[in-house]
Amino acid sequence: MLGYDDKRNFFRMMVNSPCQVTVLDEESSRSIQAICRDISATGMSLEVDEPSIALGAQLDVQIESTSSQIPSLAASAKVVRCEAASENSCIVGVEISEMR
Repeated sequence: MLGYDDKRNFFRMMVNSPCQVTVLDEESSRSIQAICRDISATGMSLEVDEPSIALGAQLDVQIESTSSQIPSLAASAKVVRCEAASENSCIVGVEISEMR
């Protein structure tokens, strides 16, 4: 039987890159530092220093490039998974809705 990872439509690339995440909610937006653990054509896995982020939350993700050969990444995304990594951090799975 195939594992879940074998059923993916797009290859997931490990990046482990710092990024800036803005959580967009109705009351106010807040920015947090995160680590983008991996990315594919349709989603990302982010490690954030917060105990959790609500499912369905809209995020703005910015990953600055360290190379002049590779452009920076800016994306709008929606939280589809949030799992505790430790007492003060979580791994957030997001679905990319728009690349800018």
